[in-house]
Amino acid sequence: MAEYKVLYIESTGKDVYDLIRSQLPSEFGLVTLNSKDPEEKLQKIRDADFILVATSPVTEKLIEAAPKLKLIQHQGVGYDNIDVKAAQKRGIPVGLTPEGTSIGVAEHTILLMLAIYKRLLIADASLREGKWLQWQLRPFSYELFGKTLGLVGMGRIGREVAKRARAFEMKILYYDKLIKLTKDEEKRTGAQSCSFEELLAYSDIVSLHSPLTKETEKMMKEKEFKIMKRSAIFINTARGRLVDETALCWALEKKEIAGAGLDVFFNEPLDPQSPLLKMDNIVVTPHISAGTTDALLAKMKAAFSNMIRVIKGQEPNHIVKTEQAQS
Repeated sequence: MAEYKVLYIESTGKDVYDLIRSQLPSEFGLVTLNSKDPEEKLQKIRDADFILVATSPVTEKLIEAAPKLKLIQHQGVGYDNIDVKAAQKRGIPVGLTPEGTSIGVAEHTILLMLAIYKRLLIADASLREGKWLQWQLRPFSYELFGKTLGLVGMGRIGREVAKRARAFEMKILYYDKLIKLTKDEEKRTGAQSCSFEELLAYSDIVSLHSPLTKETEKMMKEKEFKIMKRSAIFINTARGRLVDETALCWALEKKEIAGAGLDVFFNEPLDPQSPLLKMDNIVVTPHISAGTTDALLAKMKAAFSNMIRVIKGQEPNHIVKTEQAQS
């Protein structure tokens, strides 16, 4: 009999549950959901010692319904779906899992750049329809080589993107209000610091890697898209709420920017009627940039290790501090 119960509050499939269980310590039992019914969560959380969460909301109501709860463990780093203040009011720490995130997101960022520049979706769809666009796509296809990449945010993921972009011999600009690379780090990454406005104006590709805070919410509005080159493309693998989606649609429709690659959206899942889905100058994916087997295994190993720390009376790693709590 497992000594501690871990409630995974994402409703997913057996394959994912099996991957999670492959990293489960012997003293833990994994409790999973059979449906998306909120009442099932309320019922099962009553006996939970730990919550493991990705994108599902962890509300005050859920937290208050869990008398044995010792830790809320997010399997990623963006915790805006968790009522941190409600957790802190009960003295329950909220742990993050930066492990297993950076590489997948960085690779996906490069993937979106290449897919847009090489017109991958159009080439694939047209070929399946029996069309051979060997010459027609050339006037609209580009290489990453020699282009200027602007990274908005130079934390773990921004640095991993810079490392990969340098292999394509791109020029790299970055803007980060809190992080300033040392001379050695700038030399190693090839990245140069600049203002937000300069980054928007000079970059061929603008890629967001900032956390979601009150200050950064809707940091990309109509004004910011107007500053960008009309030939530039926009990438977001960070958080959908960093972007005013109405302004983005406007910029794409009016050709104020040339294209966009999006893995995240203001509201998720994306409405099937969203105007974004009617545009041929964007590539969209369903928040999967860190969604690999490799990443999930690394995340689970780190998440369960954090729970072990709590059992031993140690402070968990990567907890959200009081001053970080988002309202």
